[in-house]
Amino acid sequence: MGGTIVMLKRLRRISTEILHKNPWWEYRRDEYLHPDDSKGEFFYAHTLGAAFVIPEFADGKLLMLRQFRYLNQKESLEFVGGGVKAGQRHEEAARAELLEEAGFQADELIPIGWFNPMNGASDEECYVFIARGLTASVARPEVSEEFEPVILNLAELDNLVASGEIWDGMTLAAYGLYGARSRSVNKSRFSP
Repeated sequence: MGGTIVMLKRLRRISTEILHKNPWWEYRRDEYLHPDDSKGEFFYAHTLGAAFVIPEFADGKLLMLRQFRYLNQKESLEFVGGGVKAGQRHEEAARAELLEEAGFQADELIPIGWFNPMNGASDEECYVFIARGLTASVARPEVSEEFEPVILNLAELDNLVASGEIWDGMTLAAYGLYGARSRSVNKSRFSP
């Protein structure tokens, strides 16, 4: 990818309006300027962010959770994750979700990167952590949540990804960061 570097024009926000708000996100409408100075509208979901956790046992196996997903009306196998609450840091959210959903506490949370799960429809930033030094505790799922823990080695997980049995986008992105980190020579720490 050589050649001339093109400087892309930025779109300038003029205003933001909250159209709907619930405990998890806001639906917003921005008015902005196109590069030719004409006005445009952009509709999107605004969140405080999310945290995803890849619980890793001493033997290298990973903990995932099977749950029912309402919108697709089917079960999904996913890593632990959830939204950041007001005043909470991503690491605090990761620890809270690990305990709430999986019933584990971790001695160590290693940040490995972040991603936006759908940058054309949401401004959400999801930070991913590896949890090590796991100690079993008591899960505290919300009333709408039910989880079945599943422990997999990497070969089993790869097969489930390749077969399409793991279809959750955030889990796939988190696993991509996990794999890239394990193959990287420079495993420098990532700070959210």
